[in-house]
Parts: sequence; C-alpha cells; structure tokens
Amino acid sequence: MKKLTENKIFFVTTLIGIIFLYFPIMIMIAYSFNASKLMTSWSGFSIKWYQELLHDKEIIHALLTSLKISIFAATVSSILGLIIALFLSSNKNSNWKKRIVEGVINIQFTVPEVIIGLSLLLLFVSLERTTGLFGGRNWFTVVIAHTTLAISYVTILIKAKIDNLNTSVFEAASDLGAKPFCVFRKITLPLIRPALINGWLLAFILSMDDLVIASFTSGPGSTTLPMLIHSRIRLGLSPEINALASVLIIIIMFIGIFSNFITIKNKNNNRK
Repeated sequence: MKKLTENKIFFVTTLIGIIFLYFPIMIMIAYSFNASKLMTSWSGFSIKWYQELLHDKEIIHALLTSLKISIFAATVSSILGLIIALFLSSNKNSNWKKRIVEGVINIQFTVPEVIIGLSLLLLFVSLERTTGLFGGRNWFTVVIAHTTLAISYVTILIKAKIDNLNTSVFEAASDLGAKPFCVFRKITLPLIRPALINGWLLAFILSMDDLVIASFTSGPGSTTLPMLIHSRIRLGLSPEINALASVLIIIIMFIGIFSNFITIKNKNNNRK
C-alpha cells in the first residue's frame, strides 16, 4: 500500500513537471497556426505564417548563418574535446597536469554566459587594436565563442566513455604489435564513436540555442537565428515568430531523438 502511494505521488509530481515545462511550448506551437495576426484571439487554422517564413530573406539568412556557425563550432569542439579527453584519460601524463586541465574544463560550468561573452568581446577588441585580427567581428568570432562554450561539455561526454572502456583490449592490441595510432583508429575511435556523435550534437544544439554569447561576439551581417527572434519579439509577439520558434524546437527535438537512438543502440551492442 505504501509503495502504491509513493508511485502515485511520483506519477503526479512528474506529470505536473511535464505540464509546467511543455504546456507553454504547446500553446506557442498552436498559435503559430492561428490565421489572425493578433495573439489574443483565435480566428481559424492556417499555415500562412510558415509559408511567409520561406519568403523572409532576413530569417533565411539568419538560419543559414546559425547553421554555418553551429556546424563549425560543433566540429571544432568535438576535435578539441576528443584530444583533451584522451589527454585526461591517458596514464602517461602526470597528475598535476591533468588537475590543471580538469580545473580549466570544470570552471566553464560555473562561469555565467554573460561573463564568457563579455570576456571574449574584450579579447577580440584587444586583438583588433593590437594586431588587426577580428576586425569588425563576424561569424568566425561567434564560432570561436561557441567552441569555448561547448568544448567542456564535449570533453566530459567523451572522457566518461573512455573511462568506461576495457583497457585490456588496448593492451592486447599493443602486445600484438599494433602502433598507438592504429589502436586509436581501429579500436578506440569505433568504441567512443557514439559519445563523439552525441558530443557533436550537444555542441550543435548549444550553438543553435545561444543568444547571450552571440550577442557579444557577433558583428554586422552575422546575426544568428536566436538573435533575430529576440530582436523581433521586442517589437511584439506575432504568429510568424511562433512559427519560426516552432521550427527551431522541432529541429532540436529530432536531434535529441537521434542522440537518444544512438545511445540506446550503443547500449544494446554492448550487451551483445
């Protein structure tokens, strides 16, 4: 009886949490199909706001800019995160070096995004004045900023996977004459591929969703999609913005589903 009561409480609490999190999103998606431009009344079902998105050059340009930045940032973050994770998991490196690197990586989780954005802005301005680099700031400076944001998350994901690997496999390969690069390419990389893919997807989502850091580090012509949504919302809510936000949510949702699919598939393969 007590266990049944606890299960009911857990179910009700979970249901309330889900409603609290997702009900506003569902309302926003529903109003993106509202035929009226007014947000206070429902005047019928329509997809015209989604059709207008396809003809809005500013939105298309911001979307392409966000995709370009996110792909580059996710790729660089994955490469650097893999290198750092291999360094932290290696037994050949001294503990004090690992502690320094781990400290730098962990600091990332405690520093607010506004501080990261402001510090990077000051860095870019200083480099522009002293060396002429990053003049005017563009999409490349946002890539650097988003790489800085995502690299810690990618490193933690990959390192957790490497730490759970059976080291006897690598020792056996080395005893059989395989060189370190061959062991990495044929054994390590296939085993950690799911974590590497999930890390890339996480970095991609972080970059696509970021508003604060991009606002500090972007320049003219490098407006990202979240920045455009924020600027238009300040002028008032509209069904077109709801449609744009709904498309963005659906994209991120499919990325999350794909990431979960990779994780589940990897667990099933490990059980076999």
